[in-house]
Amino acid sequence: MERIQGLLIDLDGTLYHGKHRIEGADLFIRMLRESNVPFLFVTNNSSRTPEQVAQHLTGMGIPAEPEEVCTSSLAAASYISHELPGAKVAILGEEGLRTAMIREGLELTEEQPQYVVQGIDRSFNYESLSKAVEWIHAGAISVLTNPDLLLPSDHGLTPGAGSLGAAIEAASAVKPVVIGKPSSILMKYAADRLGISPADAVVIGDNIRTDIAAGAHAGCKTILVMTGITTEHNLQDHQTATGVKPDFICKDLMETVGLIRDWQQGTVT
Repeated sequence: MERIQGLLIDLDGTLYHGKHRIEGADLFIRMLRESNVPFLFVTNNSSRTPEQVAQHLTGMGIPAEPEEVCTSSLAAASYISHELPGAKVAILGEEGLRTAMIREGLELTEEQPQYVVQGIDRSFNYESLSKAVEWIHAGAISVLTNPDLLLPSDHGLTPGAGSLGAAIEAASAVKPVVIGKPSSILMKYAADRLGISPADAVVIGDNIRTDIAAGAHAGCKTILVMTGITTEHNLQDHQTATGVKPDFICKDLMETVGLIRDWQQGTVT
């Protein structure tokens, strides 16, 4: 197999759990830098800016730069900008989503928006739902940053962007354009950021239903690490549910380091 042209690396469940670094994550990223393997941190999280994501990683001992971060907010802003440059956009989301739209040159408004873009929004309420439905019924295109129904927190699982999106979809009877994993849009955007085709990218993640499925849908090669959502116990169920199988499976990041090194040396078949 040819040398790796670029890696698209998931975060939560792959490099860390909440506020705790997964063993070997710092060594893994250090190895990629020393080997000059291009990579991006790719996350469905729409609430944080790239600067905040990089700060979070660095705080756990995983050095990261904002330009190495690819979020569903950035991909959503790019998607809309390519569809309609300077579009009028209504936001149901947090700082990461608002910042991405502004940086892409889109106009934030609540007056006759052309797009309604929704991510995780901890201030979401009945008024938010009513406005979203009104805008969509008036012709605005519905865009969902990511379909994650639940999010991990210090207090257990909490409703994610997908749960809010489900309410909007049910009330408006309109399916949104989904940007984040398992959609291929985020992965194709990330590969483009690296200047490579999706076929030359390798996705690394802990969840077959999101990370690996998104990579497969985009035409990327995939590496599943058994450090998060998908485990030996549910692996077959996840593969059956998605119809997707990873190209490689590693039990942890240290095994992944060995795979990447062998790959770069041309000894992986």
